[in-house]
Amino acid sequence: MTQRVALATVMDRLAIDAVITGYAVAVDDGAWADYGALFTPDGRADYRGAGGVEGPAAEVARWLEETMRLFPVRQHLIVNRRIDLEDLGGYTGDRAEVRADYLNPMCLARQAASGSDGSPPAWSGSATPDFVTGGRYTFALDRAEAGWLIRAVTVHEKWRRAP
Repeated sequence: MTQRVALATVMDRLAIDAVITGYAVAVDDGAWADYGALFTPDGRADYRGAGGVEGPAAEVARWLEETMRLFPVRQHLIVNRRIDLEDLGGYTGDRAEVRADYLNPMCLARQAASGSDGSPPAWSGSATPDFVTGGRYTFALDRAEAGWLIRAVTVHEKWRRAP
């Protein structure tokens, strides 16, 4: 492997890592346009392993937007990332697979008392997670002209705990 190939491999790994981090941030922040921009045009997401839906990324983003309103406080911690780049005889190809574990504490929305002026109640989150879930993501990524994009993501929930 030449230094040029080694440097390109490191750059690919860093770019893929940035996509995975961007995925977590988009879900946690409810940035659904950013979420969609991380996927290839035919990208798909599969949340059935955590009790959700499967389908085109744009449709799943709409489902997430609605579902995540129940959890105004959420934080993905994506760790133990294993990135496998396509190997074309010593050169990296245009596909990659990532397996990464996650820990995801979430807080349910709480309805506050209505204001003294008769205004409708506001929703607020609790500081203590209502439940925590953990598992593994598998990502399939393709190199595009604009950089690495997610072709598919699958959630494999391993456990869920309500403290």
